[in-house]
Amino acid sequence: MSALSPPTDAVRSGTLFVVATPIGNLGDLSPRALETLKAVSAICAEDTRHTRQLLAHFGVERPLLALHEHNEDEIAERLVARLRAGESLALVSDAGTPLISDPGFRLVRAARAAGIKVSPLPGPSALIAALSVAGLPSDRFVFEGFLPAKAAARRERLAALAAETRTLVFYESAHRIEETLADAVAAFGAQRLATIARELTKLFETVLDGRLEGLVARVAADPNQRKGEFVLLIQGAGEDADAKIAEGLRLYAKLSEHLPPSTAAKLAAELSGAPRKALYGS
Repeated sequence: MSALSPPTDAVRSGTLFVVATPIGNLGDLSPRALETLKAVSAICAEDTRHTRQLLAHFGVERPLLALHEHNEDEIAERLVARLRAGESLALVSDAGTPLISDPGFRLVRAARAAGIKVSPLPGPSALIAALSVAGLPSDRFVFEGFLPAKAAARRERLAALAAETRTLVFYESAHRIEETLADAVAAFGAQRLATIARELTKLFETVLDGRLEGLVARVAADPNQRKGEFVLLIQGAGEDADAKIAEGLRLYAKLSEHLPPSTAAKLAAELSGAPRKALYGS
């Protein structure tokens, strides 16, 4: 890493600043982020009402531009034109670091393609905050964002991840957390270690860890653990799971010589304990 740079009061013209904002605790807005928000020509926000409240708390008065998943394609080029003309813009999401399960990548891509400088102002992220306190391996992890809302699609996605050896990280909503935990037990087994990080940096922050079956029971027993915003982290498959998959693949190879692939995968999964999805992709 290079040496640290001293702070600067200058906000460069013609620059798109990607600014992380608090995920709960307003004290987490960095001085540099606040300085930039005060100085840019305008602020692109996912929900202007939400961002207006944040800015009002800090006494920031800047024009707000709505940029969300429904209009990003339409307005990205217009914003790039403003940047080319020398304006500086900030991009924020409702909470945390923009583009992490939030809009913004199309604007960033368009700006970079046009030769516009895109500068990150790092800060809060529920993903990283949860990973830092989960007590699960963090040297290698995979972020899956929000799981599908429909049960069948959600179960299919989880089944496809059963053999993943990296720590898995998901965002989940309050009204689906119980269903997702139950589906995770079915996909990964009741004994897989996991952590639920809820309402991070907020007044009712809780971090629960243990076996998946235990977490299902704890969430079911406490209505408060079914409220708020969740990050679900699940430990990756270990050597035992890898051994099951290896045996399952060996059995599948033999059985598929005499049976249709789907039938061979079903039998191999039952005999080895490996996830069927890891043996046959349909």
